[in-house]
Amino acid sequence: MADSERIFAQTVTPGKKGVNISRDKYEVIFNAIMEVLSERREIKFKELHKAVANKLDTDFDGSIPWYTTTIKLHMEHQGLIERVPSKHPQHLRLIKKI
Repeated sequence: MADSERIFAQTVTPGKKGVNISRDKYEVIFNAIMEVLSERREIKFKELHKAVANKLDTDFDGSIPWYTTTIKLHMEHQGLIERVPSKHPQHLRLIKKI
């Protein structure tokens, strides 16, 4: 697949701008996050990277933790996932399936 199509991944982090990333990479990581969160009621953020990596082929070209964090923030911005209130360290859960 060509790597020319881009998605602007927005963030919920105050003072930070979003980033443009490859649509292909976005879709692979997005789908893995959705699969992980559909299987589990919630997950610790620090466990999300490994859970996503376990869903991917070994030939993913890029930093799985970076893409996972970037796309997780975009999914929060879209209202698809949320941080579980009053849970520390950060826990995430799916709030809207698409």
